Amino acid sequence: MSEDKQIESTEKEELALATPASQPATSNKKQAPEDMETHAHHLHKAPSHGWKHYLFEFLMLFLAVFSGFVAENIREHEVDRRREREFIGSLVADLRDDIKNVDGTIHSHQQGIALLDSLFTLLNDSRLIRTNGAEIYYAARRGPRVATLVNNSRTFDQLKNSGGFLLIHDVQVSNRIMDYYALFPMLRLLENTSLGEFENYKSNAAKIFDPVVFRRQENASGIIMKGNDNPPLRSYDRELIEQLGIYVVYLNGSRRSLIQRLEVIKSNAQGLINYLQKYYSIK
Repeated sequence: MSEDKQIESTEKEELALATPASQPATSNKKQAPEDMETHAHHLHKAPSHGWKHYLFEFLMLFLAVFSGFVAENIREHEVDRRREREFIGSLVADLRDDIKNVDGTIHSHQQGIALLDSLFTLLNDSRLIRTNGAEIYYAARRGPRVATLVNNSRTFDQLKNSGGFLLIHDVQVSNRIMDYYALFPMLRLLENTSLGEFENYKSNAAKIFDPVVFRRQENASGIIMKGNDNPPLRSYDRELIEQLGIYVVYLNGSRRSLIQRLEVIKSNAQGLINYLQKYYSIK
């Protein structure tokens, strides 16, 4: 029995020694879930950003969008100003062409007036009309030719048809450009009147002048040359000559009106050039 008790006592001692060693493991297993629950609890109760933070983010986003809009607007403005200057530079070139063409047209009208004045004098002198045939035929052919102004409206038409006037930011500039080109309808009306008078002149001239002589005046290039002979008129009828003289007077009257109008156009063209060069600082 003593041996059985001794064995039993030994088993109890071993059991007692084994039990304390197993308890910490159980405690660690219970502690781990508790730590996780505590961490999750702290996360759940983490402080939010607050309305100031969201307001700041909104303002930053707004500023970014607004800055992009302003930058794009500035870029478009610069492009428009550059295109405006290009249009104005082209318009100034057109105006210079107009001045050159006006000078040429005025010179042509002045030559025609001088020739028709000479023709009128020769036709109304009974002695000169029979001794100055070459001068009469030359003046009768060259004198009544009507010169019409060819103006350069390329840039103006482009501005008008493509909405380019919207690029001109100063309404005074637009108005001055429009005022200049508004001068041309009256010029065209005077030119049409002169052309009608020229047609009437030719109808009467056909009854007085010999077409063979007119044809002989033309050189190989079609330029009218004065002859050295004294060709006679087809008719010396005073009634026909006086009718022709009426249209000579009409033609020269219209030409003097045309010259006045052309001088106004030239003056306005130069004034507009000076204004645009000063306003846009261009040469």
